Amino acid sequence: MDRTKKLIFFLISFSIMGITSCYYDVEEELYPQNSCVTDGATYQGTVLPIIQNNCYICHSQSAKQGNVVLEGYDNLKFYVDNQKLVGVINHAPGFQQMPQGQPKLGDCNIAKIEAWVQAGAPNN
Repeated sequence: MDRTKKLIFFLISFSIMGITSCYYDVEEELYPQNSCVTDGATYQGTVLPIIQNNCYICHSQSAKQGNVVLEGYDNLKFYVDNQKLVGVINHAPGFQQMPQGQPKLGDCNIAKIEAWVQAGAPNN
């Protein structure tokens, strides 16, 4: 009888250890990090790199697709002032979706552009 009790004890102990040791958490789900910093968004340091990487292939001085040029602050500001920039990057109703034929920009990039626009779109 002693041997049976020991066997049952060891089986239960190993079962408990096995169940609890195989538990796995995804760190990002447990501790989400909001790495999207929109405070202090600037034209040169924040917006320009996003526009260069995502828009210039079609809307630079040399490409001019759709007769839209976003290269240069004054050109970009024109589309900020008429509210087309924010509309197209958000795929908002009534605006052509940009980048055309591709998913919209990431939420963080859109938030950075919107923060810069809401700050008056300064040339900084």
